[in-house]
Order: sequence, then C-alpha cells, then structure tokens
Amino acid sequence: MPSHKATVMDSSLMLPQRTTLQILPCTVSQLLSASRGSDRTFTICNWELNQVSVVGIIRGSAPSVTNIQYSVDDMTGPPLNVKQWVNTEDCVSPGTYVKVIGSLRSLDGQRSLLAMDIRCIKDLNEITSHMLEVVQAHMQLFGKAFDVNMNTIVGHDGGEHPKGVLPNGLSTIQGQVMHVIRRFSVSDIGIGFHELQSQLNHLSMGDLRASLTFLINEGHVFFTIDEHHFKSTEH
Repeated sequence: MPSHKATVMDSSLMLPQRTTLQILPCTVSQLLSASRGSDRTFTICNWELNQVSVVGIIRGSAPSVTNIQYSVDDMTGPPLNVKQWVNTEDCVSPGTYVKVIGSLRSLDGQRSLLAMDIRCIKDLNEITSHMLEVVQAHMQLFGKAFDVNMNTIVGHDGGEHPKGVLPNGLSTIQGQVMHVIRRFSVSDIGIGFHELQSQLNHLSMGDLRASLTFLINEGHVFFTIDEHHFKSTEH
C-alpha cells in the first residue's frame, strides 16, 4: 500500500476523512515504533510522517560546536534523542518541559527528531492537552482509536474505549504513573512517593494520589517497606 504524506494543516483538528495534518501530534513511543519507509522516511499505519510535535521533559543535553542534542522524555517509553542546529548559548536546561516540532530522521544509526523549533512550556496543562490531541488526531486520521502508545483501543464488547483510556482500563494519567513505577520496580523497595512526585511534577497532587489509590486498589501496584514506597505487581 503506498504511503500518504501529511500536507494540510487544520489547527482545530476537526479533519475530514483522509485529510492530514502538516504537524502531527505524537508521543515518543509512537515515534520510536514508527515504521521505516523508503527515502529515509518514517510511517505510522502507512501514513508518511512530515512534521511532528512531541511534549516532554528534557532529561539531559549535550551541546557541541554546531548543534545541541537533547534527551526528551514524555513517560510513554524510552527518551527520544532530539537534535537542534543552533548556537549552544541557546541550550535549554535539563528538567525543563518543552514542546518540540521537527522531522523524524535516522542520524548515525540512531532514530532522532531533527528539531525545527523547541519551545519551553510554562503552563503544564499543555502536557495533558497534547496527549488528548494525540489521541484525537490519530483517531481522525486513521479512522480508529489509538492510545498514546499506538495500541488500537477496543473494548470488551468490540467497541472503542472512551477517549484517553488505555486498553488495560487505565487513564492517560494513570498510565504515566504506572510507567514510572515500573521503571523503578527493579529496586527491592521500589519508588518513594517524593521521587514519584518529582518524576511526574506536571501532575497535581490530587491527580497523583487518586491515580495511586486506583492502581493499588486494582492490584497493579503494592506497598513495599512502608505505605510511601511502591512497586509494580509485574515485578
């Protein structure tokens, strides 16, 4: 099946069927799992990617003479390498939330996002908003619902789950909390609440506590040395 190229911009995301976005909202997980196309391009569901946007936190940076390389993490998978050809004086500090617009490329054998623009995020509501845009845009483009990790969302009765709900019944926020707890579950004591809060500082205290309560009650997470340390039951 031939690839399609995204060429038309519609800022409202209310797209007619088979229309594309010039800038497609994506997650890091989606970009890392995108299929390689011809001519150094990448595709999602046979749809050729032009420019994409991701939102995440900068975990590290490596400035050089001609460019800066960042490690951007949005909690949906391993961090993504982002490369920007700019003056190193413009380097964004680790720990900063950013929105990156660019093109996915394979540079020196590594999948990287070649950034056209990197903007610091001041309103953390943009993080949640971006995740919702990801789900909506992909549903409208491909005619079916996906979660943020590009899994098709199908309910037990064959219908789609509500928007923003993952196949295992977790909301997008609960999925982010679960992802961080899994990462730290290799340790005997798991992750402490303060470290979890630091890893997910874009979430409100209420959302974090509500997600933890749900994950514990549903058997996804358990206490370790005390009621402030947690591990995934998968470990």
